[in-house]
This record gives sequence, C-alpha cells and structure tokens, in this order.
Amino acid sequence: MHEGAGQKRDGFDGSDHVGEFVTVRSEEEGFSRRSPTNAIVVPAVVSTRGKMIHSTGRDALVALLAGGAGVAGSYAVTGNTPDFVAAPVNVFVIEVTPPEVIAFSIQTLGEVGDKLAFASALMLTILLFALGAFVALVVGRRARGIGGFVSVLLAGVLAWDTATVLTGAFVPALGAALGVGIVVGIASVSVGNPAFDTGRRRLLGSLVGALGVGIAGYLLGSRRTGQPRKLPERTPPEGHTDQSNRSSNKGMGSGKKKRMPDMRTVEDLLAEAKRKSLDVEGLPGLVSSTDEFYEVDISSFNPDVNETEWSLAVTGSVEKELRLDYADLTSMSSVNVYKTLRCVGEQLNAHLLNNAIWTAVPMMDVIERAKPKGDCGCVMLRAADDYYEEFPLAALETGLLAFGMNGFSLPRNHGYPVRALIPGHWGEINVKWLTEIEVLDKPAEGFWEEKGWHGTGPVTTVAKLWVENTLSDGRKQVGGLAYAGTRGIERVEVSTDGGETWNDARLSKPLKGDDVWRQWAYEWKPSGTHEVVVRAVDGTGKLQPRAENQPYPNGATGWVSKTIS
Repeated sequence: MHEGAGQKRDGFDGSDHVGEFVTVRSEEEGFSRRSPTNAIVVPAVVSTRGKMIHSTGRDALVALLAGGAGVAGSYAVTGNTPDFVAAPVNVFVIEVTPPEVIAFSIQTLGEVGDKLAFASALMLTILLFALGAFVALVVGRRARGIGGFVSVLLAGVLAWDTATVLTGAFVPALGAALGVGIVVGIASVSVGNPAFDTGRRRLLGSLVGALGVGIAGYLLGSRRTGQPRKLPERTPPEGHTDQSNRSSNKGMGSGKKKRMPDMRTVEDLLAEAKRKSLDVEGLPGLVSSTDEFYEVDISSFNPDVNETEWSLAVTGSVEKELRLDYADLTSMSSVNVYKTLRCVGEQLNAHLLNNAIWTAVPMMDVIERAKPKGDCGCVMLRAADDYYEEFPLAALETGLLAFGMNGFSLPRNHGYPVRALIPGHWGEINVKWLTEIEVLDKPAEGFWEEKGWHGTGPVTTVAKLWVENTLSDGRKQVGGLAYAGTRGIERVEVSTDGGETWNDARLSKPLKGDDVWRQWAYEWKPSGTHEVVVRAVDGTGKLQPRAENQPYPNGATGWVSKTIS
C-alpha cells in the first residue's frame, strides 16, 4: 500500500482524529485486486461513517447500563419506598392506563399484570437515566483532554436532576447520580487512550460496573425494609365486647348472641386455629403467615411511614376534629381477632384469600370522640399512598384500627403503622397506611369506584378447590377454603358427577369470629374420570351463586369445578 506521508487526511484513522486524509487499498473499499498497483488515496468517508455508527452504538449500550445502575443506586438508598425513582413512574403508568385495560389486566393477568406494570416503570426509568448518560458521553467525547471528567460530571448532574424531579427527594437522588456516574466513569477512562479505547473493553468494563452497582443496590435496598417487632400482649378492660367473640360462625341473620369480654391472647388464637385445622396434605392452615398473605395495592412501592411521625385524623362533618399519634392509639383498649380478607379482583379459584390474627382498636372508639354528624352517613378513608375509599359510616360499627398482625407490629407491606379492617367487605375497603377518616356531608366515590368497580359491598360466598390428593387406600381427596364474610359458612357441598348429585364435605370447626373462613375436605372412591364441583351455603342458608361472572365490577361468582382422574 502506498503511504501518503505528510499528506492531509480528511476522515478518521481509527483513533477518532478528524481533518486528515488516509491511503486505502482498493480491496478494502471493495475494488478489484487484479492489479497489485491498484491503490488510491481517497477521503475516508466510509470509514468515518462506520466509526461514527460504532461509537454511537457503544455509547448507547453504555448509557443503558448506566441507566440501570442509576435505578439500582436509587434503590440502595431508598429501598422499596416512594423515594425510589421508579415509584412515581409506576404511578404515572397506572394513571395513564385506561380503566378498561386495568380491569382486563386484573381479571386476566392477575399478579402478572402488576409485575408487567412494575417492569414497565423500571424500563421507562432506566431509559430516562440512559438518555442523560448518552448525552454526557457524546459531550465528553468531544471535550479533548478532559472528556472523561466532563462525561462523569454531566452524567451525574443530569441523573441527580432527573431523580429529584421524579421524587422530590433531593438527598436520596444522590444514589441515582452515583450509580450512573460509576458506569459512565468506567466507560470514560478509555476515551482518548488508544491502548485501552476498544469497544469490547469499554462495554465489558461498563457491564461489570453496572452488575456491581446492581447487586450492591439490591442488597442495600432490601435491608432498608424494617422488620415487624413482637407486640406486648394487650389486655382488654373488663366488660369489653367485640364481634369476634361470637361462639358461632353463622351470620347476622341467625340472631344476636350475648357477648362476653374478649380476653384472648395471640397465642390463644394460634392454638385454637391449630387445634381446629383439618389434617389435609397441602391445605393452608387456618391462620396465614404474614409472608404468604396476599398483597394488592395501587402501586408496587409501599409508603415508608415512621410511627413516630404518623398520626390519624378524624375530620369533616364532626363537632370537633381529632388527631391521634401512634402512642395514643396503641395505648387504647385493644383486642386480638381473626379476620379474613379477599380481593375483589381475584378469579374465582385464585389464592387472593387469607386469614390472620389482628391486634386492633375498635374504630368507633376513636370516631365517637369527634362526635360525627354528616347528612349522608358516609365516610372517606384516606391513606399515606394517596389511596382513598368511601363507604357507609354504619359499616364502621364493627370496624377496627389494626396495628398488629399475628402477634407482631404490622409489616410495612400490610399497612404499617395502622390499617383499617371492615368486617364482611372486600379487601380494597380495608385501607392500609391509614391517615385520615373524613366524615362526609354527601356521597363520593372511592379510588376503585371511580374506575367502575363496586367493591364497597359485602363479599360474595365462595368455596375454593385448592387441594387434590390420592390417599393410601386409593381414595381421592379434595379440599379447600370457604368464605362468606360476616354471614359465615354453614356447609360445603361436593359433587363428583358434574353437579348431578351432592354430598356434604367435612368442615373445620368454626373459629370464634364473624368474618372468618373455614376449611373443607371430601373423600370418595374413584371410578374413572370425575367432574368435581364444589359450592358453599352461608350462615343464613343461602346457596353460593351459580351464575358465572368475572371479577369486574362486583367480584367473581360461580361454582369451582375440576376434572379429576
């Protein structure tokens, strides 16, 4: 190849230098190799364009890695709280999604839909940080000599600004800036350094840096989630009564019964539940652990509420507004009760149904201090995550303000420090992270009612088929849980021939409480394939509705069936 020594070059020579000419063999540009002297001097336009494309592509990949590191850095500082940079993006995704799409997601995708919304928020947040990092890399490449410093500084500032705008949290935003800065810094070390400036090395270094920040961010952020603490046993005053002390699981239609003071401890209730549980392999116990208790919220990021700063206000149409702090509330007379919760958006045989032991203060003990008035007889509950639900004031007569779950303070994902429990109503009414009870003058719609749901009504009756076993003697066994809110469960019926004939299932003995599920089990000797159908009868004698309806808008109905061979 002829060298044009001393000639001006107009293009790139492989080291990103512009304003020169290069000598290129014709075969390198696709010309014929038949003449050994066939060499020319041309402007390296093709080489220039190639280098620009490759450089831009590498910068884009590095920027994406930096965006991921920015999200991880934010998580390291904030954990799964609203100060996490993806939290406001998640809220935005939910707010701009049409109600019809949300309803479809809840009914068809269930928890997968929540995960998709979460993943969408993460990707959008990563892209936001990646855009800033890409700009910083391009600017730094053009700043000769100090390009690396410029890239890191600009990337950090842009990430910090983005995080601050998203969350409004100035100091926690530093975590995102640090994550982005680390990856951009690793990539920028090579700029202008021919011994190191290769695409592979830059990408490899950025990848390792992003992975390191990601792992560290996850470990640090996960540790920020506080652990529930053991609660001291609460002793109700003599003469205190509560709905949970009923000796029957039958509903309100069976008549009122005399109530005795509820003196049970959490250990008493756990022992009772264990004693009354059916011995069926694979069947959940009568008390769900906090880890297995279902969780459905309007956001994937839980509020980070500190009990020392938390307070509950009773406002609106009252004679005197009231505000209690955590110490005020937890020092009041409290009870330990069983209560089951079921999600209005679950499919008929889904597992968004659980039962726990709650330590709580009767809600009316607080509301009555404010002397509610109001013409509509309705209230709005408001939460720290901006969630709100409206329903009749009469429903609060048996309502509770819970601050404990299974003997411990509430976990953050289940409403710490205080949540509402409204017997007989769908789970969405049992507002978590409760901060205000507003007595209304006129009816209003809650969060989900504005989107077409009617979850403020009583739960529907359901018998779920969750377990199928083959016993040692060859018999088949099926089992599950049945629930009907405050109406209770009278019996569960099972058909093994598609609904032609019915037999009573065995039931666990009722727990002492108005709003509690029951286990059921049934065994038979199989003869081929069986279409098993299960239905429940509530405490008022009413049969579970047969008509099949999707969860939207009033909750799923129908009879659960399964083909068993």
